[in-house]
Amino acid sequence: MALTGRTGLVAALSAIVVLFAPRPGLAVAGLLLVLAALVVVDLLLAGSVRELRLERSGEHRVRLGDTVRVTLTVANPGRRRVRGLIRDAWPPSARAQPRHQALDVPAGERRRVVTTLVPSRRGDRESAAVTVRSVGPLGLAARQGSHTVPWTVRVLPPFLSRTHLPAKLSRLRELEGRNPVLIRGQGTEFDSLREYVAGDDVRSIDWRATARRHDVVVRTWRPERDRRVLIVLDTSRTSAGRVGVDPASGDPSGWPRLDWSMDAALLLAALAARAGDRVDFLAHDRTVRAWVSGASRTELLSVLVNAMAPIEAELVEADAEGMVAAILARAAHRCLVVVLTDLNPAALEEGLLPVLPQLASRHLVLLAAVSDPRITAMAEGRDTPEKVYDAAAAEYLRSGRRRMTARLRQHGVEVVDALPEQLAPALADAYLALKAAGRL
Repeated sequence: MALTGRTGLVAALSAIVVLFAPRPGLAVAGLLLVLAALVVVDLLLAGSVRELRLERSGEHRVRLGDTVRVTLTVANPGRRRVRGLIRDAWPPSARAQPRHQALDVPAGERRRVVTTLVPSRRGDRESAAVTVRSVGPLGLAARQGSHTVPWTVRVLPPFLSRTHLPAKLSRLRELEGRNPVLIRGQGTEFDSLREYVAGDDVRSIDWRATARRHDVVVRTWRPERDRRVLIVLDTSRTSAGRVGVDPASGDPSGWPRLDWSMDAALLLAALAARAGDRVDFLAHDRTVRAWVSGASRTELLSVLVNAMAPIEAELVEADAEGMVAAILARAAHRCLVVVLTDLNPAALEEGLLPVLPQLASRHLVLLAAVSDPRITAMAEGRDTPEKVYDAAAAEYLRSGRRRMTARLRQHGVEVVDALPEQLAPALADAYLALKAAGRL
């Protein structure tokens, strides 16, 4: 039960009557009894909340930053009209609007209530209780009750780096020789023969074919296809740190490193799939959080975003030995292993670095990390003594990352260390460079 503002107004007006009554005590008691009787009558005449039947419909998936609408159908099988308010409650990060809505359902009919969600975080968002307040015909009191109507909306990674995909695909077509350029794409897989033109590498001349045709003929090559790319996402505590600016909301506190890494992984996966390579995905911290393998080229991105959506950074230290063991167990043959983690010298020295030679001896390893733009900004400050100290600390951190990069490259590991917005295109460029060099 709930009392409305009209009940309070009636009580306030009754107080005026009491002032002029010859026996105030009896007047107060009488007026309270009358008001209580009116409230009881109003409750009895209000439509039943418990008898309502509620069903949901709408979308189950939405990209972060987009809008999704969930429809709630309210059926009234009772004999009285249900008139009042309804609130469809969701977690705060779902940003459900409006907060509550007017409801008027005649007996035997149904009405639809639409709630708009604009989620601010990736992951699964589950609906909470639906609360209905049915006001009586006098407007003094209302019946109130809650219903559980389950519904889950999965908020997918936004894949903001897809804007870079056309440019990277154009570069890939150049490597494969699909575009009319002077020099065909280099690689290790033979493509075709053609006549020599000025500027061709003389080492590509096919002397046997030249002798047969009585004209200079060169071999053309293309990047090898059907290679395997294994993308490994580190979901340990270092991936929880926020860097950059949140692209969806503009929040200066930034996106988690995990989300920037996911965005780069999606661009790389889309590019590798178009290049004809097989892409697998592994998320790991102290255990395997997600594993995607064998997805077709047309389904790959859909499968990946669904696998990534519920993953959250775990506040635990990464188990580097377990991660390497999981990679080796799933990749029996040589492939490109792309590890998306933080280039934190302390964490890498105690974790991945000791077991890296075991991984690098069997696979081509590429480590990609997000750098913090605030460190870059701090390193440029010189205006005050405090900023000078900040700049010295920032430079110390940057030099540590450079030393760790040099150590990783000594083990044969390729390294991409870029700012948040630049990580995805930089990783794609590194992949294309390996393709062009015929190292895959």
